[in-house]
Amino acid sequence: MTKKQPLHIVLAIMIACFVTHGYTRAASVPPGDLRWNLAEDGSIQWTLDIDASLPHQDHMAMSGRSVDMILEWGIDAQRTFRAERLIRWPMLRTLPDNTHASLSRRLSGREDPVPCINDRPLSSGIVQDVLIHGFLQVTSRHKEGITSIRTVFPSVQSPVIIDLCRLTNTGRRPIEIHVPRWRTQSVTEAQQGTFGSYVIEQFLIGEVHRRLVPGETWTYSLIHSARKENDAPYFGEPEAEFVARQHFVADMESRLILETPDPVLNRLFAFSKVRGCESIFSTRGGLMHGPGGYNKYLAAVWANDQAEYINPFFPFLGHAAGNESALNCYRHFAKYMNPEYRPIPSSIIAEGRSFWNGAGDRGDMAMIAYGASRFALASGHPEWSRELWPLIEWCLDYCDRKKTSEGIIASDTDELENRFPAGEANLCTSSLYYDALLSTAYLADDLGKDQKLIDSYRARADALHAAMRSYFEADVEGFATYRYYEGNTVLRSWICIPLTVGIKDRLEGTAAALFSPRLWTQNGLLTKAGTKTVWDRSTLYALRGVIYCGAVDVGLEKLQSFSRWRLLGDHVPYVIEAYPEQNQSHLSAESGLYCRIFTEGFFGIRPTGWQTCECTPHLPAGWDKMALRKIQAFGLTWDMDVVRDGVNLKVRITDAANNTLYEKSLPMGETHHIKFSTR
Repeated sequence: MTKKQPLHIVLAIMIACFVTHGYTRAASVPPGDLRWNLAEDGSIQWTLDIDASLPHQDHMAMSGRSVDMILEWGIDAQRTFRAERLIRWPMLRTLPDNTHASLSRRLSGREDPVPCINDRPLSSGIVQDVLIHGFLQVTSRHKEGITSIRTVFPSVQSPVIIDLCRLTNTGRRPIEIHVPRWRTQSVTEAQQGTFGSYVIEQFLIGEVHRRLVPGETWTYSLIHSARKENDAPYFGEPEAEFVARQHFVADMESRLILETPDPVLNRLFAFSKVRGCESIFSTRGGLMHGPGGYNKYLAAVWANDQAEYINPFFPFLGHAAGNESALNCYRHFAKYMNPEYRPIPSSIIAEGRSFWNGAGDRGDMAMIAYGASRFALASGHPEWSRELWPLIEWCLDYCDRKKTSEGIIASDTDELENRFPAGEANLCTSSLYYDALLSTAYLADDLGKDQKLIDSYRARADALHAAMRSYFEADVEGFATYRYYEGNTVLRSWICIPLTVGIKDRLEGTAAALFSPRLWTQNGLLTKAGTKTVWDRSTLYALRGVIYCGAVDVGLEKLQSFSRWRLLGDHVPYVIEAYPEQNQSHLSAESGLYCRIFTEGFFGIRPTGWQTCECTPHLPAGWDKMALRKIQAFGLTWDMDVVRDGVNLKVRITDAANNTLYEKSLPMGETHHIKFSTR
């Protein structure tokens, strides 16, 4: 049972936070100057005015089942919109068929056709506003009396990116409009592709030469596609494709709905569900979630991004493709189990047909066991648990064989793959193994395993906890926190990891260190104090951990500033991978980590069985209530309301028919033990 954080600890953390001065920024807009606003339709919108800070450049990731894109867009000093599309087709494999071997093309747009108005090319136009809602939409006014709306988005299923363009006569006189026929095509060399030659095609749908009266609109589309040489060209209806994309976004927004008094948190949570689920590809190895990004991490899975970060989140969302991709991820890793206990590769690549292990053992077995055991419990599916059990058990046994004489777990590096020192044994690997032992004990109980095995997992967790205290606890730069590895004397962001698995021994000093000027910046946590490098994954883990362990108010203050910057600042609309590496790519799994700040942090949900969980909610001082709607975990659909009840917090859980399944008031920080029964 957890305890409410003592007031002196919270005050110490707050003092450390409020003295923060300076920051490392990756953007050009001054701190606090947010470009974007929340719109009533669920989007974010930037309405330009004469004082707009221009020129502006940004990029945004978007994906469908068969295509992935980084849209690099900008508005110049004359308020003209420009865009390039870095498009990748993950299942059109190039040679060598390695991690990055997706067919890709950068399409500049310089050759795109320009409509003619009264026999003259349409002027560039002046951007009025930009809207993002799972797609990017730009509205411009043109001197010819035309208003144009360009909407860029990926097809949900087909290997195409679409620019849907609407031209409306907003003048007082009829005009003659000519949208010309247009098609370009290139064919790759057969020896460069796994499937031979690929055809990259761009063409226009909606050519016309006609009169447009005032108030009338003409719609045309630019299609950017690729295919195997012998496959049929794309034949589709762009407007129907846009409806399908909107339906996907609406479906994500209708699941696992967050309700808090802060609309920015609610909106970024909703956006994160879209980004977290759109990057699932239909590969020869089944549905595979891919991170994306400038490094083309596609048609492949990783022990950190998928197995550890996002897979444990999918059961809460109840997205069938997400759950299937999680199962496929673990199935791919399971193929590499072996009696000699050689490490499972860090990544399964090329649609499941090869692997990458270039960094050695990064703690991957701890990552897999951690994620698979949590996923199995939250899924509420006994058959999935039985299937995953051999993998989980093997990974735990592997980790136990890596135990050092000090009782902690050795690994070659960590998930940052030697970008920063990690020693011979790091805090992340041991923390993840600790949590995996606890989850596996719960899972073994549900599976009816021998009590001696269950007790052994819990005893191993207790022994590891004690060893971690002895080995990692240290004063680092004046903070009573953790050294990340033996010999580490500089603060590291991953000191947050014990908090995420419920280890509170160094909460006060760790939270103060994380939110001190040595690590905290406007752009999130520095990976290592004194550098300019940020990785959002550690920021997201840290925010989840400090809130889960009880420092909720100071965690909320940092979460709010971070969320405003990511959603409404200079680089939007999702959390990122890293800076300066890979130009702040919108990797998909990090969006799952953002959502877990709420499911596991604020609401404190920890799976303990197929139909049981612990819930340790933390309601910020300025909030009277919060809720999660349409949670799908543990085999049913349910809502969770947390309401302030005097000095206590009341937790009420209801099913889809609004029947009360649980209702109880406890002091904040105390744990509710929930048991569901499916109807």
